[in-house]
Amino acid sequence: MKSCYVSIDRLTGIVELEAIDDIKTGDFIVSELDKGTCLGTVISEPADTTREGLKKIGRKATEQEVKDHYALKEKEQYSFDFCKKKIQEMALPMKLLSTEYLFGGTKLLFYFISENRVDFRELVKELAKEFKIRIELRQVGVRDEAKIIGGLGNCGNTICCRKFLNNFSIVSIKMVKEQSLALNPSKISGICGRLMCCLAYEYETYVSCKKNFPKIGKRVKTPQGEGKVVKHNALASTISVQLDDGKEITLPVKDVSAAEQPKGNQPPNVSDKNKPKNDNDRTQAREKQPNHGNHNKPKNNIGSKKTNNQ
Repeated sequence: MKSCYVSIDRLTGIVELEAIDDIKTGDFIVSELDKGTCLGTVISEPADTTREGLKKIGRKATEQEVKDHYALKEKEQYSFDFCKKKIQEMALPMKLLSTEYLFGGTKLLFYFISENRVDFRELVKELAKEFKIRIELRQVGVRDEAKIIGGLGNCGNTICCRKFLNNFSIVSIKMVKEQSLALNPSKISGICGRLMCCLAYEYETYVSCKKNFPKIGKRVKTPQGEGKVVKHNALASTISVQLDDGKEITLPVKDVSAAEQPKGNQPPNVSDKNKPKNDNDRTQAREKQPNHGNHNKPKNNIGSKKTNNQ
């Protein structure tokens, strides 16, 4: 099976589709995606792939279909302004982000963001009355908002989700710590307020490089003496060690080895935890044990008589 990459639109981005015969770079194609029928542009030559479950290119688009589609695209600004005006009139707690006509004018999509659920039934009626087309309102998250609006990241380049990312991968604080980055929200967060997607790009590389590194806080032996690990530098394959005399040194990880734990820090033997240490301890242990054999026996005869008379 062969596949190729197709650019759909700014929200869907670039997708990999199963190729059909006689497809080449620059061709306009029609394909059925999750949101409906879409027009796309082939941006790579078909190549063999082992991936399964790819959606298939339906057919090539004709020149007239392409012209009609771009004519619809020119009407998106009017639909955006009309919907925004109605939202303000109805005082709905939502922010309109974008509008999109699907291929062939089969559907008009409105993307919005809101902190809560919104009852937009009356809004849909007004939109359907105006545009005489199937209307669909889609609530998206802050990451999708950044992808639709765009902007510049901390690196100074166009944000990845706007440029080439199609799916948002899971980014965790563990990835930040693995790369020894400062836990400063302004440094590790994107314009969407979430952890930057690029933190996941090199995570596996850092994990692989630090596979044989001693953990932070572990005691190690160095040519200058013993100390504990305080910092990793995965790319340079070095670690920083704070020696027992307070001096901090940086050296290759191959020059250090694990230090023996002091005997005083060894955990006690669980089996010997309750074992008496000497003869005096054994005697005290026997004296403290209750006499279970006489537990229910009366203490004197008087008590015994009272029991018998009851």
